[in-house]
Amino acid sequence: MIEKDRSLVTRLSTVFARNPVLGPGLTLLVAVIVFSAATTTFFSADNFSLIIQQSLVIGTLALGQTLIILTAGIDLANAAIMVFGTLLITKLATGGWPSAGALVAGMLATMLVGLLSGALVTRLRLPPFIVTLGMLAVMTAVANIYSEGTSWPVPDGLLQVMGTTRYLFGQIPVTFGMLFAVVLYLVVGIVLTRTAWGRHVYAVGNDAEAARLTGIRVGRVLVSVYALAGLIYGCAAWMALGRTPSADPNAYQTGNLDAITAVVIGGTSLFGGRGGVAGTAIGALIVAVLRSGLTQMGIDSNYQNLATGALVIAAVAVDQATRRRAR
Repeated sequence: MIEKDRSLVTRLSTVFARNPVLGPGLTLLVAVIVFSAATTTFFSADNFSLIIQQSLVIGTLALGQTLIILTAGIDLANAAIMVFGTLLITKLATGGWPSAGALVAGMLATMLVGLLSGALVTRLRLPPFIVTLGMLAVMTAVANIYSEGTSWPVPDGLLQVMGTTRYLFGQIPVTFGMLFAVVLYLVVGIVLTRTAWGRHVYAVGNDAEAARLTGIRVGRVLVSVYALAGLIYGCAAWMALGRTPSADPNAYQTGNLDAITAVVIGGTSLFGGRGGVAGTAIGALIVAVLRSGLTQMGIDSNYQNLATGALVIAAVAVDQATRRRAR
């Protein structure tokens, strides 16, 4: 009987190891069922739409973070880069630039910051943690200096279009930001799974030295990953402008940690080479569902943070256990 139980556990571990998105998916399903049963307001189209809207900015930051974590790196500056992007776009637009031009300039700026981080990691061989920790301080200071420490109103029109709401089937509220996020996730997912570049990203994350010996230009892959992540942070800035009517240098101060939380809960390994964008989308939704459900149950925000932190620790523990069994 004990041997049968062990065999079942081994088979289940293998299934979960081969399908990293399975665990987060089940977690999300259980959370929705529990909160739907525990409250009378959770299970509704309006609430689900609100949950998705609340997860968009962090979910987009987490998408860029996923690329970097897949290479066994980490980016502590992603939210600060995004906030700088919102300020640059807004100030250029209010200063007379066309909204489209300001938007493109902001996205190029965030991409260049990501490119710089990647160059520092590869050229100087510095740990990603140290580079992005320093970049976090730099971008926070730059954002405050550039904005003069004040928030700036976002002009109407293109810059706020991501917050525009339409009704699917006349009942379900859907914003342009939701549609944009779906397209963004699909494109990045296809690039990761269907191109040579994507295979190289996973190879570098699994073993950078082995990847180098097979002919992969590891430095070039890493720089491109950080640059693409920076561009995605610019997309997150556009979404953030659609969520709030002003660009604030003090916004999203825990956005970097929230993004890492979504990635880890979504099943992407902090040790690189394992995971994907589908899990990250689910991870972002899990965080938003937990906060929405616990809030509607009247649970204090401190306990919400406690629950989220415990979930992150559990996700990392499961990842380590899965890796040990896979060896």
